[in-house]
Amino acid sequence: MSEILDEILKDLPEGMISDAGFEGANIVLYTKDKDFFLDNSGMIREIVNKIKKRVELRPDPAITKDREYAEAEIRKIIPEESVIDQIIFDPQRSTVIIEVEKPGVAIGKQGENLKELRQKTLWVPVIKRTPAIRSQIIENIRSVLYQNSDYRRKFLNKVGQRVYNGWLRQKKEEWIRVTYLGSGRQVGRSCLFVQTPESRVLIDCGVDVADDKHAYPMLEAPEFNINELDAVIITHSHLDHCGFLPYLFKFGYKGPVYCTEPTRDVMSLMLLDYVKIMRYDGQEPIFTSEEIKEMVKHTITLDFEEVTDITPDVRLTLYNAGHILGSAMVHLHIGNGLHNMVYSADMKFGKSVMLSPAATSFPRLETLMLEATYGGKENILPSKKDMYIYLKDVINETTKKGGKILIPVLGSGRAQDLLIMIEELVRTKEIEKVPVFIDGLVWDITAIHTAYPEFLNSAIRKQIFHKDNNPFLSDIFKRVGSGKERQQVIEETGSCIILATSGMLVGGPSVEYLKAFADNPKNSLIFSSYQGEGSLGRRIQNGEREILFRNGNKQEICQIKMDIHKLEISDHSDRKELVNFVGRCNPRPKKIIINHGENSRCLDLASSLHKMYRVETTAPRNLEAVRLK
Repeated sequence: MSEILDEILKDLPEGMISDAGFEGANIVLYTKDKDFFLDNSGMIREIVNKIKKRVELRPDPAITKDREYAEAEIRKIIPEESVIDQIIFDPQRSTVIIEVEKPGVAIGKQGENLKELRQKTLWVPVIKRTPAIRSQIIENIRSVLYQNSDYRRKFLNKVGQRVYNGWLRQKKEEWIRVTYLGSGRQVGRSCLFVQTPESRVLIDCGVDVADDKHAYPMLEAPEFNINELDAVIITHSHLDHCGFLPYLFKFGYKGPVYCTEPTRDVMSLMLLDYVKIMRYDGQEPIFTSEEIKEMVKHTITLDFEEVTDITPDVRLTLYNAGHILGSAMVHLHIGNGLHNMVYSADMKFGKSVMLSPAATSFPRLETLMLEATYGGKENILPSKKDMYIYLKDVINETTKKGGKILIPVLGSGRAQDLLIMIEELVRTKEIEKVPVFIDGLVWDITAIHTAYPEFLNSAIRKQIFHKDNNPFLSDIFKRVGSGKERQQVIEETGSCIILATSGMLVGGPSVEYLKAFADNPKNSLIFSSYQGEGSLGRRIQNGEREILFRNGNKQEICQIKMDIHKLEISDHSDRKELVNFVGRCNPRPKKIIINHGENSRCLDLASSLHKMYRVETTAPRNLEAVRLK
């Protein structure tokens, strides 16, 4: 048994603990003594204070009450108004997951209902929120975890063994090195490889959907060996940050993937859709749903500001990035106080439609890795108020002519921002009430937003908690669930708004709508997201008006006669917000590395921050390595 477990057991009465193990970096103790489980007189709290690790005491599966009896007690104790959706027992871990519409009501004042459940059933109750919008795909993702409970317990224990017992290399000197395997002076395929004498950690593993030739991270770099990889951290669910992750599992990776819970759910949906689009475009998918399932089985979710060890010398904390639901900045504390780095990934340091601004306060910070998507001098975005006015004007002008409005969207983030904006414009009678058709992944991802309101800003959270005000449940939104329904929308005679993936017009239903609507000058196309270099969206934005499409063996020319608009709405920080973010960072970093931006923007931002804050700055290219210590 591990030294740390021996240390813990020394401080507990002999024979009281029947089993001890790890769930990642968390320590779990099991007892067959009912009274000790219900009241250990603060012994566990004393151990936590002493070793500064998370320790949980659970009943041994041998003493938990029969499931039928336990379920009857749950239904008796949990108030009816909380609306129980499903009850799932996890016998390996003596826990019972109770999915309800109103978690606060289920928990009760100061957790009184949970205390009573523990006493009556000897199971550990875990309350989860039922999404306000049902989604079969979300249920499938969660069922992967529930169905593989036995495997998960062994896997999590193995992760803990590596963290606590796993010094693999004889340390001669301490050093930290970061290699850019993607996103060095480019937007797309984010992938950073962090190495110490002890650890190998990958932060993000994305694809560049707009570049066929250089789509994937450069894992062929000599220093990268998948068999030595300890952990992967995923900051958020956009494909340019997670789209290559299942490929690692295809080639034998069996280690942990760390992210927030919403990121796990949305990422799974995005990846399943990515496979579908590759097949639709006649390409052989680079991975299948089996590898996505493996990824889910190996995911360890963390809340914001929850500290966890991921290897013997790397400690991870995720902070709110303000970009999309569940998006995180990565704080790594490396060595015993040796170095602290923050990787911003995609972040928004400003008020957005749905989220609170990115965090700026960290316990320690020496190196900051900052995005430069909108890092150029000219990248100043309009205010939230101006965005609402622009959107209102385009919709009103188009509907007055009897036209249709196509808005290609990223499935996660931008789409939900737009749903909230359109709902508000309709509710306040700023625009006419027209049907808003939602096609592609947007519906299922919106369902996930309703399951995690605690990750949204306080204004939207309040609306979601009151079912009648939930903007996502407005009757203006209509789901497009099949090709047949899509055809009906295309043939619909009246004005309407269509939100469809993909946001860069790189495959997906948005391209089908474009083909159908492009030659009618009454219609409008509104770009709402970043258009990657080489994407169809960027080409149209740059003035291309004749597009060649392949239709089987034939080629068709599509004339673009519809109005083209650009809604400057972004869940990235613009130049001003990036500069302010660095200024507000507490503590101020000693070194700044610029990434995830076009070449000129990276260099420009690096130069400006150096002059402004007198800190060392650099903007590495792909395959360059930076020594942090």
